[in-house]
Amino acid sequence: MSRWNPAGGTLCTPRGPAPDQPGPTAGPRRPTPPAARVRGLRKAYRRNVALDAVDLDVPAGSVLGLLGPNGSGKTTMLRLLLGLSRPTSGTVELLGQPMPGGAGQALPHVGALVEGPGFVPFLSGRDNLARCAAAEPLLCAGTVPVAVHAALHRVGLDPAAADRLYRGYSLGMKQRLGLAAVLLAPRRLVVLDEPTNGLDPSGTRDVRRLIAELHAAGSTVLLSSHLLTEVEETCTHVAVLATGSLVTTGEMTELLEADGPALEIHTSAPHAALTALRAARIPGYAERGLVIADLNDTPPEVVLSALVHADVPVAEARRRRMGLEDLFVRLTEEGA
Repeated sequence: MSRWNPAGGTLCTPRGPAPDQPGPTAGPRRPTPPAARVRGLRKAYRRNVALDAVDLDVPAGSVLGLLGPNGSGKTTMLRLLLGLSRPTSGTVELLGQPMPGGAGQALPHVGALVEGPGFVPFLSGRDNLARCAAAEPLLCAGTVPVAVHAALHRVGLDPAAADRLYRGYSLGMKQRLGLAAVLLAPRRLVVLDEPTNGLDPSGTRDVRRLIAELHAAGSTVLLSSHLLTEVEETCTHVAVLATGSLVTTGEMTELLEADGPALEIHTSAPHAALTALRAARIPGYAERGLVIADLNDTPPEVVLSALVHADVPVAEARRRRMGLEDLFVRLTEEGA
């Protein structure tokens, strides 16, 4: 029995059950397990500890940004998750399978681009991608050309570029081809290490669009990047590493509101705004020409209603959040 590939073509049924999937006689529905989980993870080399005592869950269906300064252990973490390296101690699970022992069951459902793509230099981009597709356990042999064409189209490699030799590719074109290999078949988990490296602004927008499409389709995306703006705009969750240790992890919105939710109000009558907030028993204060209203116990619509009923002119109102860059500096530099 085969399954239809929404990118085009037919998907072959992989041998054995899909990882972490209940059978037809499964009992009551259980909470969705994380797409990846590590406990007590440590990776040490002769004179260097790359990771130490790391506990991390990658929630299923999330887009998690893995952040950290250079040398913090991000790529080491990805390699351990994919079974490319063995931990010194601790456990690693990928799609419910222990790694690296369960790689045969888990990896067909994982697409990964780690430490840059690796292709044969004297073959064209299309031929390189066809070789990857031929080795895909989820693709039937007869649908390889369709899957290759669809993947090339999704990453923006036109026919002329696809038929050029790989050795003549720019860094951005190599990244696009690597992303195309990830997109050859539907994935439950996609792991991307610096996917916008070498891409121009148009290519960066394409990667952002692809991540949004994967998220909408139900895939989990684990993204390692040093571009904090891109992470803030595309990720639902974030994990921050520093000197081999996990310093924080959680939902993006919650972390950026760690100082408490508040509403920034732009008004030409700040004194009248504060008087209206006090009358409505809403904590607030003035800061740099803005009025800040505390949202811990009050929803933003109640704040705005109080101001409107007091005839306070409101030019703009938005939730106050710490920028991801500020959070990153606080956790990695100030903490150190």
